[in-house]
Amino acid sequence: MSIWNIPIIKERDLVVNVNLTKKEKAIAFPARGSYNTSNFDRRQASAGKQRPQQGKPLCVEAFMKTEEKLNMTMLCDFYELTMSNGYFQAGFQDRITYFDVFFRDVPDKGGFAVCAGLEQLIDYIENLRFEEADIRYLRGRGLFSDEFLEFLRRFRFTGDIWAVPEGTPIFPGEPILTVRAPAIQAQLIETFVLLTLNHQSLIATKANRIVRAAQGRTVLEFGSRRAQGADAAIIGARAAYIGGCKGTACTLSDQLYGVPAGGTMAHSWVQMFDSQYEAFKTYCEIYPTNATLLVDTYNVLKSGVPDAIRAFNEVLRPRGITKCGIRLDSGDIAYLTREARKMLDDAGWRSCQISASNSLDEHLIQDMIRQGAEIDLFGVGERMITARSEPVFGGVYKLAAVEDGQGNIIPKIKVSENVGKITNPHFKKVYRIYDNATGKAEADYITVWDETVDETRPLELFDPQATWKRKTYTNFTARPLLCPVFQGGALVYDRPTLPEIQKYCLAQVDTLWDEVKRFENPHTYYVDLSQKLWDIKQSLLREKR
Repeated sequence: MSIWNIPIIKERDLVVNVNLTKKEKAIAFPARGSYNTSNFDRRQASAGKQRPQQGKPLCVEAFMKTEEKLNMTMLCDFYELTMSNGYFQAGFQDRITYFDVFFRDVPDKGGFAVCAGLEQLIDYIENLRFEEADIRYLRGRGLFSDEFLEFLRRFRFTGDIWAVPEGTPIFPGEPILTVRAPAIQAQLIETFVLLTLNHQSLIATKANRIVRAAQGRTVLEFGSRRAQGADAAIIGARAAYIGGCKGTACTLSDQLYGVPAGGTMAHSWVQMFDSQYEAFKTYCEIYPTNATLLVDTYNVLKSGVPDAIRAFNEVLRPRGITKCGIRLDSGDIAYLTREARKMLDDAGWRSCQISASNSLDEHLIQDMIRQGAEIDLFGVGERMITARSEPVFGGVYKLAAVEDGQGNIIPKIKVSENVGKITNPHFKKVYRIYDNATGKAEADYITVWDETVDETRPLELFDPQATWKRKTYTNFTARPLLCPVFQGGALVYDRPTLPEIQKYCLAQVDTLWDEVKRFENPHTYYVDLSQKLWDIKQSLLREKR
């Protein structure tokens, strides 16, 4: 069917199912001049239909992924736009606001999370703008004033953003990103800020758990085919690398971000040949310096490992090549790898590495290592790229303060019957307190923006809920966590390379006590408020309740 029949719109290889009301048709196809002529065919001509003029329907335009880049500015919850229009009508468009991003619970009941996603957020902020197609769509909704739409035509981000660097261990309740911007600017970016930080922090956190479970063994990200969409695969591989993975199977992540891509073979390679040995021999001849053979297509110990050894002996050994590997993707991997290791060693292939895959996660990896599995490399797929055990990172974006006409900062609070959902008000700083004797992170300390920490004097911290729990630090260093990223709409942050981010992440995780890094029942890492901030919060609670 064609655009004239409405239910299915075809644009090249794209098919979009739509069910439009009469009003929606008028919005999607506002004028004869907006149609795309590429779908006009002889059958329509013979039916007496007139060829449309150049252009394309807005509903097709919105889904054109094959040749046109989507405008990420429009990737926002619709209420961001209706609120922004409301702010404009109420005269709030220039009112300076402060929003914090924070999360409430660590995934998998862990002791900490890993922040990731700032790089993509920077790209988004730098490209914020509404195109004419966006303005036409919004006008067609009939909800937005002409003045507001004209405002959007000139829309650019002019605010300030502070954020923790990617790879930083983060904890519930503390700001990991703060936005200071006019109300409409701050409101419109909420959705993209959250989806970017939530997704990548989730995957980086899961990857770091898996990497730590591997105890120094190599971990590769293998999950593209099980990821929840193309973006999740591509960006997820980047986040997994930040968390500590050495590489990915996703070629596009390598091309775009430099995440080292690699791979071996599938069972189909082995099945394609008349014999398993012939498959292995051919692969070794084609890739002599990168020969990792999948040995579980038929029988691992009876034929898989013996055929691999034979191929190594006949192809690699005469060339003086000792680097090679085998991979197992099924069966009792702990047992099979132990037996395979013996066979390889007996054949003089102690240099042969053994890789394992098959729906692995941190718990299975820990268990296999406890069983004495002989594994040098883990390929981890679906349970990493989807964070299957807890696939949501609950980051939120909450108003913390506004400025009055004189530039005074007025703290704001969101109250809830659930104590954990009561927000911390005001424009804030976050410090990480390090013990100078051990180099370990002891606690995080949230203050009002104009407070400083005197490292020459004792610092007493207290639990914001159980205030009788107190601890005093003397020999310490207080390091600010939030770094300036945008100032006045201009990027001021020196973006590190991806390997630098990973190196930073692993070094920062090492500053945490082992008790905080436990998978089961980790030690609580305290995030405390300054006395001044705690007093402001209590005052607002009394006022609002």
